[in-house]
Amino acid sequence: MKATGFSSQLMLKIEDLFLKRGSFVLGKLSFEVPKHSYFVILGKTGSGKTMLLESIAGIQSAEGSIYFDGVDMSKVAVQKRNFGFVYQDFILFPNMSVEKNIRYSARYRDIKDSEALFEDIVQFLRIEDILHRDIKHLSGGEKQRVAIARAIFSRPKLLLLDEPLSAVDPTFRNSIMKSLKDIVKRYDMTIIHVTHNFREASFLADRVGVLLDGKMQQVGPTYEVLNKPKNIEVAKFLGFKNIFPTTILGFDQHNRYFSVDPNKITFGEKTREGVYCFACEIENILGISDHYKVFAKVGEDTFFCKVHKSAFEGKELKDGDKTNIYIEKKDVAFI
Repeated sequence: MKATGFSSQLMLKIEDLFLKRGSFVLGKLSFEVPKHSYFVILGKTGSGKTMLLESIAGIQSAEGSIYFDGVDMSKVAVQKRNFGFVYQDFILFPNMSVEKNIRYSARYRDIKDSEALFEDIVQFLRIEDILHRDIKHLSGGEKQRVAIARAIFSRPKLLLLDEPLSAVDPTFRNSIMKSLKDIVKRYDMTIIHVTHNFREASFLADRVGVLLDGKMQQVGPTYEVLNKPKNIEVAKFLGFKNIFPTTILGFDQHNRYFSVDPNKITFGEKTREGVYCFACEIENILGISDHYKVFAKVGEDTFFCKVHKSAFEGKELKDGDKTNIYIEKKDVAFI
Protein backbone atom coordinates (compact mmCIF):
# COMPACT_ATOMS: atom_id res chain seq x y z
CA MET A 1 0.00 0.00 0.00
CA LYS A 2 1.50 3.26 -1.15
CA ALA A 3 1.02 6.53 0.69
CA THR A 4 0.46 9.71 -1.28
CA GLY A 5 0.34 13.44 -0.64
CA PHE A 6 -2.93 13.87 1.23
CA SER A 7 -4.51 16.63 3.27
CA SER A 8 -5.08 15.76 6.92
CA GLN A 9 -8.64 17.04 6.45
CA LEU A 10 -9.44 14.54 3.71
CA MET A 11 -10.42 10.96 4.35
CA LEU A 12 -11.35 9.72 0.89
CA LYS A 13 -9.89 10.74 -2.44
CA ILE A 14 -11.05 9.17 -5.71
CA GLU A 15 -8.85 9.58 -8.79
CA ASP A 16 -9.92 8.54 -12.30
CA LEU A 17 -12.17 5.73 -11.11
CA PHE A 18 -13.43 3.79 -14.14
CA LEU A 19 -15.69 0.77 -14.40
CA LYS A 20 -17.56 -0.75 -17.33
CA ARG A 21 -20.32 -3.32 -17.01
CA GLY A 22 -21.96 -4.26 -20.29
CA SER A 23 -22.87 -1.04 -22.08
CA PHE A 24 -22.81 1.06 -18.89
CA VAL A 25 -19.69 3.10 -18.09
CA LEU A 26 -18.91 4.62 -14.69
CA GLY A 27 -16.19 7.25 -14.84
CA LYS A 28 -13.70 8.54 -15.03
CA LEU A 29 -14.59 9.94 -11.63
CA SER A 30 -12.44 12.13 -9.40
CA PHE A 31 -13.70 13.69 -6.16
CA GLU A 32 -12.82 14.07 -2.48
CA VAL A 33 -14.72 13.49 0.75
CA PRO A 34 -13.52 15.40 3.84
CA LYS A 35 -13.01 13.61 7.13
CA HIS A 36 -15.99 13.53 9.49
CA SER A 37 -18.38 14.83 6.84
CA TYR A 38 -21.72 13.64 5.51
CA PHE A 39 -21.39 13.33 1.73
CA VAL A 40 -24.51 12.63 -0.35
CA ILE A 41 -24.38 11.38 -3.94
CA LEU A 42 -27.55 12.39 -5.78
CA GLY A 43 -28.62 10.69 -8.98
CA LYS A 44 -31.46 9.08 -10.90
CA THR A 45 -32.07 5.34 -10.80
CA GLY A 46 -29.54 3.72 -13.11
CA SER A 47 -26.95 6.50 -12.77
CA GLY A 48 -24.35 4.18 -11.22
CA LYS A 49 -24.72 5.20 -7.57
CA THR A 50 -24.66 1.67 -6.11
CA MET A 51 -21.88 0.66 -8.49
CA LEU A 52 -19.81 3.59 -7.23
CA LEU A 53 -20.35 2.61 -3.58
CA GLU A 54 -19.41 -1.00 -4.36
CA SER A 55 -16.25 0.19 -6.13
CA ILE A 56 -15.24 2.21 -3.07
CA ALA A 57 -15.95 -0.78 -0.82
CA GLY A 58 -13.98 -3.12 -3.09
CA ILE A 59 -16.99 -5.27 -3.98
CA GLN A 60 -16.67 -4.17 -7.61
CA SER A 61 -13.22 -4.10 -9.18
CA ALA A 62 -12.52 -0.76 -10.86
CA GLU A 63 -9.62 1.04 -12.48
CA GLY A 64 -8.17 4.17 -10.89
CA SER A 65 -7.13 5.01 -7.34
CA ILE A 66 -9.06 5.09 -4.07
CA TYR A 67 -7.07 6.80 -1.33
CA PHE A 68 -8.28 6.40 2.23
CA ASP A 69 -6.41 8.34 4.93
CA GLY A 70 -3.54 8.74 2.47
CA VAL A 71 -3.25 5.07 1.57
CA ASP A 72 -4.12 3.63 -1.85
CA MET A 73 -6.81 1.04 -1.12
CA SER A 74 -7.35 -0.05 -4.74
CA LYS A 75 -5.81 -3.49 -4.24
CA VAL A 76 -6.82 -3.97 -0.60
CA ALA A 77 -9.30 -6.79 0.04
CA VAL A 78 -12.89 -5.88 0.97
CA GLN A 79 -12.67 -7.19 4.53
CA LYS A 80 -9.50 -5.21 5.24
CA ARG A 81 -10.78 -1.81 4.14
CA ASN A 82 -12.80 -1.28 7.33
CA PHE A 83 -15.73 0.23 5.44
CA GLY A 84 -19.30 -0.35 6.61
CA PHE A 85 -21.98 -0.94 3.96
CA VAL A 86 -25.76 -0.76 4.35
CA TYR A 87 -27.67 -1.88 1.27
CA GLN A 88 -31.08 -0.65 0.20
CA ASP A 89 -32.64 -4.05 1.03
CA PHE A 90 -30.72 -4.33 4.35
CA ILE A 91 -29.35 -7.91 3.77
CA LEU A 92 -29.83 -8.99 7.38
CA PHE A 93 -29.32 -12.58 8.49
CA PRO A 94 -32.84 -14.10 8.69
CA ASN A 95 -31.75 -16.99 10.94
CA MET A 96 -30.44 -14.65 13.66
CA SER A 97 -32.14 -12.41 16.18
CA VAL A 98 -31.73 -8.64 16.04
CA GLU A 99 -29.02 -8.71 18.71
CA LYS A 100 -27.02 -11.44 16.94
CA ASN A 101 -27.25 -9.52 13.69
CA ILE A 102 -25.84 -6.40 15.34
CA ARG A 103 -23.01 -8.29 17.04
CA TYR A 104 -22.07 -10.31 13.95
CA SER A 105 -18.78 -8.50 13.22
CA ALA A 106 -17.43 -9.59 16.64
CA ARG A 107 -17.16 -13.11 15.20
CA TYR A 108 -14.25 -12.20 12.97
CA ARG A 109 -12.65 -9.13 14.53
CA ASP A 110 -11.97 -7.60 17.92
CA ILE A 111 -14.41 -4.78 18.63
CA LYS A 112 -13.00 -2.22 21.05
CA ASP A 113 -15.26 -1.62 24.07
CA SER A 114 -17.86 -3.82 22.44
CA GLU A 115 -20.34 -3.97 25.34
CA ALA A 116 -20.38 -0.22 25.93
CA LEU A 117 -20.62 0.35 22.18
CA PHE A 118 -23.49 -2.11 21.82
CA GLU A 119 -25.48 -0.51 24.65
CA ASP A 120 -24.91 2.96 23.22
CA ILE A 121 -26.01 1.95 19.72
CA VAL A 122 -29.14 0.24 21.03
CA GLN A 123 -30.10 3.33 23.01
CA PHE A 124 -29.13 5.73 20.22
CA LEU A 125 -31.27 3.95 17.60
CA ARG A 126 -34.05 3.11 20.07
CA ILE A 127 -34.14 -0.61 19.39
CA GLU A 128 -34.16 -1.94 22.98
CA ASP A 129 -37.58 -3.54 22.54
CA ILE A 130 -36.73 -5.59 19.45
CA LEU A 131 -33.35 -7.12 20.35
CA HIS A 132 -34.72 -10.66 20.72
CA ARG A 133 -37.14 -10.58 17.81
CA ASP A 134 -36.70 -12.44 14.52
CA ILE A 135 -35.79 -10.36 11.50
CA LYS A 136 -38.87 -11.53 9.57
CA HIS A 137 -41.14 -9.89 12.14
CA LEU A 138 -39.64 -6.40 11.76
CA SER A 139 -41.05 -3.43 9.86
CA GLY A 140 -39.02 -1.69 7.15
CA GLY A 141 -37.98 1.08 9.53
CA GLU A 142 -36.93 -1.42 12.20
CA LYS A 143 -34.88 -3.43 9.70
CA GLN A 144 -33.19 -0.24 8.58
CA ARG A 145 -32.20 0.66 12.14
CA VAL A 146 -30.86 -2.86 12.72
CA ALA A 147 -28.81 -2.72 9.51
CA ILE A 148 -27.36 0.65 10.54
CA ALA A 149 -26.67 -0.63 14.07
CA ARG A 150 -24.83 -3.67 12.69
CA ALA A 151 -22.69 -1.42 10.46
CA ILE A 152 -21.84 0.98 13.30
CA PHE A 153 -20.95 -1.89 15.68
CA SER A 154 -18.14 -2.98 13.34
CA ARG A 155 -16.56 0.44 14.01
CA PRO A 156 -15.91 1.44 10.39
CA LYS A 157 -14.22 4.74 9.67
CA LEU A 158 -16.23 5.08 6.48
CA LEU A 159 -19.93 4.17 6.31
CA LEU A 160 -21.52 3.62 2.88
CA LEU A 161 -25.31 3.88 2.70
CA ASP A 162 -27.21 2.75 -0.40
CA GLU A 163 -30.64 4.46 -0.58
CA PRO A 164 -31.03 3.92 3.19
CA LEU A 165 -34.47 5.53 3.48
CA SER A 166 -36.21 4.13 0.41
CA ALA A 167 -38.04 1.37 2.29
CA VAL A 168 -38.79 3.39 5.41
CA ASP A 169 -42.33 4.51 6.21
CA PRO A 170 -42.56 8.31 5.72
CA THR A 171 -43.79 8.73 9.31
CA PHE A 172 -40.42 7.45 10.61
CA ARG A 173 -38.19 9.05 7.97
CA ASN A 174 -37.53 12.27 9.86
CA SER A 175 -36.43 10.47 13.03
CA ILE A 176 -34.12 8.15 11.08
CA MET A 177 -32.63 11.10 9.18
CA LYS A 178 -31.90 12.79 12.51
CA SER A 179 -30.17 9.61 13.71
CA LEU A 180 -28.10 9.39 10.52
CA LYS A 181 -27.03 13.02 10.87
CA ASP A 182 -25.82 12.39 14.44
CA ILE A 183 -23.73 9.31 13.55
CA VAL A 184 -20.80 11.33 12.17
CA LYS A 185 -19.90 13.01 15.45
CA ARG A 186 -21.17 10.35 17.84
CA TYR A 187 -19.16 7.50 16.31
CA ASP A 188 -16.28 9.37 14.69
CA MET A 189 -17.23 8.37 11.13
CA THR A 190 -17.45 9.71 7.62
CA ILE A 191 -20.61 8.85 5.68
CA ILE A 192 -21.29 8.51 1.96
CA HIS A 193 -25.01 8.22 1.29
CA VAL A 194 -26.52 7.71 -2.17
CA THR A 195 -30.10 8.72 -2.98
CA HIS A 196 -32.36 10.28 -5.60
CA ASN A 197 -34.15 12.31 -2.92
CA PHE A 198 -33.31 16.03 -2.82
CA ARG A 199 -34.86 16.48 0.63
CA GLU A 200 -32.54 13.87 2.11
CA ALA A 201 -29.55 15.61 0.57
CA SER A 202 -30.65 19.04 1.76
CA PHE A 203 -31.17 17.86 5.37
CA LEU A 204 -28.22 15.50 5.75
CA ALA A 205 -25.34 16.55 3.54
CA ASP A 206 -22.37 18.78 4.22
CA ARG A 207 -21.39 18.27 0.59
CA VAL A 208 -23.21 16.84 -2.42
CA GLY A 209 -22.12 15.15 -5.63
CA VAL A 210 -24.51 14.82 -8.59
CA LEU A 211 -23.97 11.58 -10.53
CA LEU A 212 -25.81 11.31 -13.86
CA ASP A 213 -25.32 8.54 -16.42
CA GLY A 214 -22.10 7.39 -14.78
CA LYS A 215 -20.46 10.83 -14.66
CA MET A 216 -19.99 13.09 -11.66
CA GLN A 217 -21.45 16.33 -12.96
CA GLN A 218 -20.92 18.55 -9.92
CA VAL A 219 -19.47 18.34 -6.40
CA GLY A 220 -19.58 21.02 -3.74
CA PRO A 221 -21.22 22.38 -0.58
CA THR A 222 -24.88 21.36 -0.36
CA TYR A 223 -26.43 24.82 -0.75
CA GLU A 224 -24.21 25.67 -3.70
CA VAL A 225 -24.95 22.46 -5.62
CA LEU A 226 -28.70 22.51 -4.97
CA ASN A 227 -29.09 26.19 -5.81
CA LYS A 228 -26.33 26.90 -8.35
CA PRO A 229 -26.13 24.04 -10.85
CA LYS A 230 -23.09 24.24 -13.09
CA ASN A 231 -24.75 22.86 -16.23
CA ILE A 232 -28.15 22.20 -17.79
CA GLU A 233 -28.07 18.47 -16.98
CA VAL A 234 -27.76 19.17 -13.26
CA ALA A 235 -30.31 22.00 -13.39
CA LYS A 236 -32.93 19.80 -15.07
CA PHE A 237 -32.26 16.91 -12.69
CA LEU A 238 -32.71 19.23 -9.70
CA GLY A 239 -36.02 20.43 -11.09
CA PHE A 240 -35.01 23.94 -12.11
CA LYS A 241 -37.65 25.67 -14.25
CA ASN A 242 -37.42 28.41 -16.86
CA ILE A 243 -34.03 27.52 -18.32
CA PHE A 244 -33.21 29.89 -21.17
CA PRO A 245 -30.12 31.19 -23.02
CA THR A 246 -28.58 34.34 -21.50
CA THR A 247 -28.99 36.12 -24.83
CA ILE A 248 -32.57 36.83 -23.68
CA LEU A 249 -31.05 38.99 -20.91
CA GLY A 250 -28.93 40.87 -23.41
CA PHE A 251 -25.68 38.95 -22.84
CA ASP A 252 -23.61 38.21 -25.92
CA GLN A 253 -22.63 34.79 -24.61
CA HIS A 254 -23.68 31.70 -26.51
CA ASN A 255 -23.97 28.31 -24.78
CA ARG A 256 -24.66 29.98 -21.43
CA TYR A 257 -27.99 29.76 -19.68
CA PHE A 258 -29.95 31.10 -16.77
CA SER A 259 -32.88 29.95 -14.69
CA VAL A 260 -35.45 31.72 -12.56
CA ASP A 261 -37.75 30.33 -9.88
CA PRO A 262 -41.41 30.47 -11.02
CA ASN A 263 -42.29 32.03 -7.63
CA LYS A 264 -39.94 34.99 -8.27
CA ILE A 265 -41.65 36.26 -11.43
CA THR A 266 -44.13 39.14 -11.24
CA PHE A 267 -46.32 40.95 -13.75
CA GLY A 268 -47.11 44.62 -14.40
CA GLU A 269 -47.71 47.33 -16.97
CA LYS A 270 -44.82 49.69 -16.25
CA THR A 271 -41.07 49.02 -16.43
CA ARG A 272 -39.07 49.25 -13.22
CA GLU A 273 -35.40 49.82 -12.45
CA GLY A 274 -33.19 47.00 -11.17
CA VAL A 275 -35.15 44.27 -12.89
CA TYR A 276 -35.20 42.37 -16.14
CA CYS A 277 -38.40 43.30 -17.95
CA PHE A 278 -39.92 41.39 -20.88
CA ALA A 279 -43.05 42.09 -22.89
CA CYS A 280 -45.17 38.95 -22.88
CA GLU A 281 -48.48 37.45 -23.88
CA ILE A 282 -50.44 35.33 -21.42
CA GLU A 283 -50.91 31.86 -22.94
CA ASN A 284 -52.73 30.17 -20.10
CA ILE A 285 -53.76 30.81 -16.48
CA LEU A 286 -54.66 27.95 -14.15
CA GLY A 287 -56.11 28.57 -10.69
CA ILE A 288 -54.54 26.28 -8.04
CA SER A 289 -55.80 26.74 -4.44
CA ASP A 290 -54.12 30.00 -3.31
CA HIS A 291 -52.11 30.72 -6.46
CA TYR A 292 -52.18 30.81 -10.24
CA LYS A 293 -49.96 28.88 -12.62
CA VAL A 294 -49.29 31.29 -15.46
CA PHE A 295 -47.67 30.47 -18.80
CA ALA A 296 -46.38 33.62 -20.47
CA LYS A 297 -44.93 33.80 -23.98
CA VAL A 298 -41.80 35.95 -24.43
CA GLY A 299 -40.71 35.82 -28.06
CA GLU A 300 -40.29 32.12 -28.82
CA ASP A 301 -39.94 31.10 -25.17
CA THR A 302 -42.60 30.36 -22.56
CA PHE A 303 -42.03 31.31 -18.92
CA PHE A 304 -43.75 29.27 -16.20
CA CYS A 305 -44.79 31.43 -13.26
CA LYS A 306 -46.50 30.91 -9.91
CA VAL A 307 -48.34 33.98 -8.69
CA HIS A 308 -50.25 34.29 -5.42
CA LYS A 309 -53.89 35.12 -6.07
CA SER A 310 -53.65 38.28 -3.96
CA ALA A 311 -51.07 39.65 -6.43
CA PHE A 312 -53.64 39.42 -9.23
CA GLU A 313 -56.37 41.35 -7.42
CA GLY A 314 -57.60 44.18 -9.62
CA LYS A 315 -55.49 43.13 -12.60
CA GLU A 316 -57.89 40.58 -14.05
CA LEU A 317 -55.32 39.07 -16.40
CA LYS A 318 -56.68 36.47 -18.78
CA ASP A 319 -55.52 34.30 -21.68
CA GLY A 320 -54.31 36.41 -24.59
CA ASP A 321 -53.57 39.56 -22.57
CA LYS A 322 -50.33 41.43 -23.24
CA THR A 323 -48.33 42.65 -20.25
CA ASN A 324 -44.78 42.59 -18.82
CA ILE A 325 -42.79 40.04 -16.85
CA TYR A 326 -40.48 41.34 -14.11
CA ILE A 327 -37.50 39.40 -12.73
CA GLU A 328 -35.29 40.84 -10.01
CA LYS A 329 -31.66 40.57 -11.09
CA LYS A 330 -30.73 38.95 -7.78
CA ASP A 331 -33.19 36.11 -8.50
CA VAL A 332 -31.47 35.01 -11.71
CA ALA A 333 -29.36 31.86 -11.38
CA PHE A 334 -26.70 31.59 -14.08
CA ILE A 335 -25.83 28.10 -15.33
